[in-house]
Amino acid sequence: MKSLTILKTAITILFLQIAFAQDTQENKPEIKYTIENCVNHFEFDKAIKTKVGYQYWFGDKNFTHENTLKMSIVEPGKSTHAPHHHPEEEFFYILEGSASFFLDGKTVVVGPNTSLYCPPNAEHGISNAGNTNLKYLVIKKDLR
Repeated sequence: MKSLTILKTAITILFLQIAFAQDTQENKPEIKYTIENCVNHFEFDKAIKTKVGYQYWFGDKNFTHENTLKMSIVEPGKSTHAPHHHPEEEFFYILEGSASFFLDGKTVVVGPNTSLYCPPNAEHGISNAGNTNLKYLVIKKDLR
């Protein structure tokens, strides 16, 4: 009996996830993808000022099919936010500077041309460990 209840619950959850995903796609405005809107060159005047530097969205969830690509620029000694966790996996790719990467209680300092992976629900954070700006890409699938 207990197995049957678990199976029914799992099927219900799966059904709701599929329905939500379809509803999300159906309510999303139709985008015509062209060479002009699929190529995005960084423009500083379109970067968004934050408390610790800037961020620039190369692709957000409103344009892409759930994937996002953002560049963060963080001033020396600062971080965009405290260590946190979320259900989405996430990649950081260090372009310039020195990053302190925190993952589930451990920290490592890395430099350019290094990728950092954050598994789903892992506590993680990144901060600028150097004396110049830290510039890195954030690649994530947005589940919302």
